[in-house]
Amino acid sequence: MQSTRLRISRRLRRKSGLRKRLFGTSARPRLTVFRSRKHIYAQLVDDERGTTVCAASTKTKDLQPKIGYGGNIAAAKIVGAELAQRALEKSISQVCFDRNGYRYHGRLKGLADAAREAGLKF
Repeated sequence: MQSTRLRISRRLRRKSGLRKRLFGTSARPRLTVFRSRKHIYAQLVDDERGTTVCAASTKTKDLQPKIGYGGNIAAAKIVGAELAQRALEKSISQVCFDRNGYRYHGRLKGLADAAREAGLKF
């Protein structure tokens, strides 16, 4: 239990350092990602207004049949592509990527690469 708390507190410290530099606007919202053991969640946030522009996750009803298990890279790629599609429908093409204190590899990298391939620019 001690190691879990330590791991989470270190991630939150890294997160606060990243959030000092990142700020989402209406023209360029912040793409923030949260990953749990079974799921991955991504959303575009306009920090000026304090609103979520659009979101996608492995728990979204229309994505669940495509995904199956949500804790792998394949699921993260589907979520990234879906989020990019929803952003492009709202005429958003540029975002700033907030990795939320996580290392940029595995599921995060898969989500970001899929969003780039679908048309988002970081």
